[in-house]
Amino acid sequence: MENLLEYLHKLRHDFSKMSLDESMVDVDPVKQFDAWFRAAVEGKVNEPNAMVLSTVDENNRPSSRVLLIRNYDEYGFVFYTNYRSRKAKSIEKNNKATLLFFWPELERQVRIEGTLVKQTAEESDRYFNSRPRGSQLGAWTSPQSEIIADRKVLEDELAEIEKKFNGKDIPRPEWWGGYLLVPDRIEFWQGRPSRLHDRICYLKENGLWKIVRLAP
Repeated sequence: MENLLEYLHKLRHDFSKMSLDESMVDVDPVKQFDAWFRAAVEGKVNEPNAMVLSTVDENNRPSSRVLLIRNYDEYGFVFYTNYRSRKAKSIEKNNKATLLFFWPELERQVRIEGTLVKQTAEESDRYFNSRPRGSQLGAWTSPQSEIIADRKVLEDELAEIEKKFNGKDIPRPEWWGGYLLVPDRIEFWQGRPSRLHDRICYLKENGLWKIVRLAP
């Protein structure tokens, strides 16, 4: 490719598959999310449960990373992580966060803003016990977000953890568990031609959801 900048300037994709109107959406944003999530699964979107979690630390420095959603219901949206990780340290200082789902095959994205709260130990235990054994071992092995000398550090630690729990059930580490994002703003974005996209936003006001349309 001779001129990458020229290529970037010309790179275009006009969205034209579907539309989104206020009359088409459910009055409950979680039910609307469920409908879109099911459509993403049925449409064979690659990793439909992948989402970007964005947090801000005590120095107002934003950070984003891709995680997997593991549950959602009328209370909010759940993911799991190491409570000693960079993201968890940011959440301790500022528990406001945003989730972003992007399903390019359907020309859709969903942005969810709200407040993060830790799940109970019982809820985290229940999910941890459902994980594959390899994932359980990984939770014990990795000092997530910490600087390590090389890959061998992880491999050696994994070997020790495998020995420790050989022939035994693996309990959940106390430093690993779930967060629930309790939403107060959820936006559904449907790509449309000429960049005049449809944006339907739910805003929580006095405990009730208000539906508005946003300019693209």
